[in-house]
Amino acid sequence: MDLLRLVAGELRAEIVPEVGGSLAGFWTEGGGHRRTHWVRPADRQCIELRHPLGMSSFPLVPFCNRLRNGLARFEGREIRFPSNHPGNNSPHPLHGIGWQRPWTVDHASRHAIDLSLQVEASPAWPWRFLAQQRYELDERALKVTVSVTNQDDAAMPAGIGHHPYFPHPPGTRLSANLAAMWRSDEELLPTVLETGEVVDRLRTGAVLGELVLDNNFVGWDHAARIDWPADDNGPVRSLLMRSDPLLAYFVVYSPAHADYFCAEPVSQCTDWLNLLPRYGRGPVGGSRVAPDERLAASFTLLPSLT
Repeated sequence: MDLLRLVAGELRAEIVPEVGGSLAGFWTEGGGHRRTHWVRPADRQCIELRHPLGMSSFPLVPFCNRLRNGLARFEGREIRFPSNHPGNNSPHPLHGIGWQRPWTVDHASRHAIDLSLQVEASPAWPWRFLAQQRYELDERALKVTVSVTNQDDAAMPAGIGHHPYFPHPPGTRLSANLAAMWRSDEELLPTVLETGEVVDRLRTGAVLGELVLDNNFVGWDHAARIDWPADDNGPVRSLLMRSDPLLAYFVVYSPAHADYFCAEPVSQCTDWLNLLPRYGRGPVGGSRVAPDERLAASFTLLPSLT
């Protein structure tokens, strides 16, 4: 299976088109071939098995995270999305379509890779669309762009984003300026929007080992910072994530005792189509994409060794 590598100065990135068009690694190549990993490196067995949950990051398209029971309606069309979690019988499908399909390489160079995925209408998603990704690397940062183009004859709902996994050694700190958090039920679906201790702690910088989270946040100001202590992966270091305004929602997944966590820039909250009638667009996000319209957004990872 082909892994495509981007190279710029000391930065490297690898992409694996056949496994959801996923990112498989992003690191600094130091002296003596020492690597400092900025995202969790992909598990090689998961690459061979085409298992996207073992990747460094994968695209979220045409919706982000879970959809309650896989059911929703939009302007007269009914979505009936099947359960799709590998090894899990949850009735709530997650992460959309793109993460579980091979993508086509449209262009590849030393500094940029363009991928695409053509999706036909089906009962799971009754609109035809084209998804695209662009990975760009320069000497300072990795930029990832995700888009969907509605190729159907009716307007389509859409959410886009990415699902990065970051290393989580003891002492890892995450800072993000957020307005509120969706509290979730036992099935990890949003129920109540609230402010409080978790939001306050993330605003000033939270030690992630003190929090267990799988929550959506609203009112994100499109920037987040991760700080790591010195360890076997490298010296004291940090990473800044910046996103386009469309990616105004933020998901933090920080399971107990894990050596990774996720900080996801997204354009809609979990289950947004079912929450929309009650809460309106502001707290849940999401987009209406007209026929032939393209929805696109980028985020950038800027690492720093200190």
